[in-house]
Amino acid sequence: MAVPPRRRTQPRGRAALFAALGDETRLSLIERLANGAPQSIAQLTVGSPLTRQAISKHLRVLSAAGLVRSVRVGRESRFEFRPEPLREAQAYLARIAEQWDDALARLKAFVES
Repeated sequence: MAVPPRRRTQPRGRAALFAALGDETRLSLIERLANGAPQSIAQLTVGSPLTRQAISKHLRVLSAAGLVRSVRVGRESRFEFRPEPLREAQAYLARIAEQWDDALARLKAFVES
């Protein structure tokens, strides 16, 4: 009987999400976008030592991870935060934590028996 191929979309999605979250600049951008209305690259550049091109590069990474999306407003693109991937990551980490808790409980029971 043939084994079905592993789905790669979920691990890649989680890997992209965690990679995107692994950068201080991207975390800062998420924080700014999560606390307000959609913002343009020019608005996100204000107060930052980074260029528009650098901000744009970080936004592409966040977009690929599903954390932000671009919305056209006239001739301008505005970026908004999407919390769903973080909720999915939180649920994933809760499942991993539960597995570890179960494994540690079994180890404790084994050691104490």
